[in-house]
Amino acid sequence: MKKFMLMMAVALVACAMSSCSNDESYSDRLNTERNATNAFLRNFRVVNEIPADTVFETGENAPYYRLDEDGNVYMQVLRAGDRKTDKARNSESIYFRFMRYSIEEWYSTGVMTANAGNAEDLSQPSYYFNYNDFTLEISSRWGYGLQMPLHYLGVESEVNLVIKSQYGRTDEISYVLPFLYHVRYFHSMI
Repeated sequence: MKKFMLMMAVALVACAMSSCSNDESYSDRLNTERNATNAFLRNFRVVNEIPADTVFETGENAPYYRLDEDGNVYMQVLRAGDRKTDKARNSESIYFRFMRYSIEEWYSTGVMTANAGNAEDLSQPSYYFNYNDFTLEISSRWGYGLQMPLHYLGVESEVNLVIKSQYGRTDEISYVLPFLYHVRYFHSMI
């Protein structure tokens, strides 16, 4: 976790020093990210804390739960899995399939289109990370946000995640773009 946070800080400083684009400052990009994310979440019920018993509402009408204090990750649980018998273990390889959508694109155009993912094409390989082991590049590259649901859910779960740039892919932090991920987690490659 410390290595991940250090990499994130370096990326943020590099972005701030170089300016994220010729037209916008880093502060402007953060404001746009916040506004786009807030506009998206206004369409749903939002619960600002994790249920004390970690029993989440599930399904397409479930609320988005805020997973971190600063509001960088929100989770809608579609299928919770069984946390009591199927909890992810530290350093376990967790496979996943996902589709990713740009919240900022939706905010500026009103259209939500997939811009990455392997969920709809099973000929593409499953991706994986080693749970809670950010010393490995295979885990840290996906960012902290993608692993957060497994702190609360069983491995065989499915979620929608709103992930702001600071908790997203490490190679994309400097773009300051929020994404909606639809993710299914597995123990083995599918």
